[in-house]
Amino acid sequence: MDRRASAETQGGAEPPLAPSVTFGDSSPVNGGAFLTAGFATGLMHASTRRGSLRPIRLLPLLLSALLAACQPAAHRPACPPGKVCLEYGNNSEPLTLDPQKAELVFESAIIGDLMTGLTTEAADASAGPGMAQSWETSPDGLTWTFHLRAANWSDGVPVKASDFVFAYRRILDPRTASPYAYLVYLLKNGQAANEGKAPLASIGARAVDARTLELTLTHPAPYLPQLLKHQSWYPAPEHAVRRFGDDWIRPGRYVSNGAYRLTAWRLGDHLTLEKNPRFFDAAHVCVDRINVYPTPDYIAAERQVAGGELDLTTFFQSNRLAHIQKAMPGYARPYLWLMTVYLTWNTHDPGPLQDPRVRQALSEAIDREFVTGKLLRAGQRPAYGFVPPGTANALTTARPPWAGLSLAQRQAQARALLAQAGYGPKRPLTIALASSNSTENILLSEAVQADWRAVGVEGKITQSEGQILFADLRQRNFQTALVSWIADYDDPMTFLGLFRSDTGAQNYGDYRSGAYDALLSAADTTADARDRAAILARAEQVLLDDAGVAPVYFSVSRALVNPRVTGWVDNLENVHRARWLCVRGQP
Repeated sequence: MDRRASAETQGGAEPPLAPSVTFGDSSPVNGGAFLTAGFATGLMHASTRRGSLRPIRLLPLLLSALLAACQPAAHRPACPPGKVCLEYGNNSEPLTLDPQKAELVFESAIIGDLMTGLTTEAADASAGPGMAQSWETSPDGLTWTFHLRAANWSDGVPVKASDFVFAYRRILDPRTASPYAYLVYLLKNGQAANEGKAPLASIGARAVDARTLELTLTHPAPYLPQLLKHQSWYPAPEHAVRRFGDDWIRPGRYVSNGAYRLTAWRLGDHLTLEKNPRFFDAAHVCVDRINVYPTPDYIAAERQVAGGELDLTTFFQSNRLAHIQKAMPGYARPYLWLMTVYLTWNTHDPGPLQDPRVRQALSEAIDREFVTGKLLRAGQRPAYGFVPPGTANALTTARPPWAGLSLAQRQAQARALLAQAGYGPKRPLTIALASSNSTENILLSEAVQADWRAVGVEGKITQSEGQILFADLRQRNFQTALVSWIADYDDPMTFLGLFRSDTGAQNYGDYRSGAYDALLSAADTTADARDRAAILARAEQVLLDDAGVAPVYFSVSRALVNPRVTGWVDNLENVHRARWLCVRGQP
């Protein structure tokens, strides 16, 4: 659902479980800043399969593995008698639990259990009534009126329509600097308010009374119920935010309206969520307590699930799927995900990436079939378009003209394009490729580096801890970077809107095209679903013809879930709210 540096890549045979080795601090990207001894075998295999991949030094890993093996084993916390407890591995430490400031998928996973928007996810992630019991839309599709259920915040204060108005003004306030403010541009005057050109009071959100909210849109948006599931549209407890400011998210101050409340947050260790007795549907919530752990070391998390210390973890190492299915039958849950891993180009860089021939050559040279079929091997698919298959209201027909060529043909064409741009043996091209420093990103960046080297381009890989990488992306301090995008809602606009000229921080490369923007605007005002899908496909084709982005592959979700956990429904959005889960017995 959120953007972050890709952490999908693995290689080699399925190594057996081994003691976990960790280096550095956890990071907000998938995979964090961790290496594992168990993964060393896979790295070694991968480095010998393609001679141009950088050799991996295994001795430090193996020595650290021996040290790690001497550490005492962790134990599962006791569950109070008569209670149902869930031990939940959630990839990385959240940076914030503020719905108006969060942007990462593992933050959303927690926030979505604490908060409920106007609509919310069913067990299969489909949109259904949340705080709004019902709603109606004006004939022109511009005015939506929501009727709120009688509900309270976790401190007993009633949830009011004004809490939604307050939240939307807050996210659009330039002082909040929300990375997701652009999603709320859908409200009338939303963009103008965020740019300081209109007062916040003028946005299209009005509390008709305590339990009636009226939203006025800039254009019809039939996908609005889907969009309202996103945390950027959650309410904010005005009374708590005004009292505590940004510190309202701390335990003891966090006021929630969802199925759970925050009772503890030990940085780098775990968060504890406890069932919210004031949640409107508390009677149907099974799990009483959830301990949420950062689990950036996928091998360690796999071992913890196998040993019963964790009931589930949101990621496992892709190349281990066959091994896990044999050793832990019924645990692995790979499923197609609305997620695209891609290379973004920094258009502010005055160098070679200004030339579309160079961008096309770099994209064309990537062996996507090798990446998905040999390195990943968990159902990922090569990506030549940007909108993933399975996305609602999408045609997914856009492709670059070279997509049907063989790799050899693409490589020849890439060399010719580079020569036309003035690069070759006498004037070699060097490109800096940024990525997170997770072990799983090492191989993908090296695979791209090897593919570029095959057409005469030297890729200089720069890897950094996730928070540093995100800061560089926001500040446009990169040349090209390996990133990914997860659907915020099930519609092609969540992918294509990323490259609109006015999107802001999350359009990392600042791609700009008047023709592209015009097509997205035309889609916004097109009522017929088929016509809208066709217009969006044309916009995607413009993006691809410009080589404005280099899609690499479409991902799959990869959770490990103990079969004792019930209510986990695989879905394209990879959203699994804990209110639908239960645990049969305790280990």
